Amino acid sequence: MSASRTLPDIVRTLELNAPIEKVWGLVSTVEGISAWFMPPAGFEPIVGHEFTLNAGQFGMSPCKVTAFDPPERLAFTWGKDWTLSFELKALSDTRTAFTLTHGGWSEDTVTEFGQPHTVIRENMSGGWNGIVAKLQRVVEA
Repeated sequence: MSASRTLPDIVRTLELNAPIEKVWGLVSTVEGISAWFMPPAGFEPIVGHEFTLNAGQFGMSPCKVTAFDPPERLAFTWGKDWTLSFELKALSDTRTAFTLTHGGWSEDTVTEFGQPHTVIRENMSGGWNGIVAKLQRVVEA
């Protein structure tokens, strides 16, 4: 049996016209995450804490916080295979670099909802463009 071939992470980076504290509030709180991504149920910003994301048609996805370093990084596992991280870097008092990384993709793995990673990764790659654009609209409003 050959080893599973890893697929590249999905990475989206953008510069936001907002101070790091404002962006951090949108990527590290229930209200903030709900405003641009998916509503997290039971989220607490504590490493090891388990919560769920409401993934709409795909149901409730179990997650676990793996990193929490205010105001620069939040990371968590998502579902059975994926990792998601939000990383911030202050560029000035009024500008912040935001990087989203969605990893854990494997060529011969199927999601818990029965779809191959190859298909879902392609869909999510495009989907993240709209999601980070929504973050930009919310944070710069």
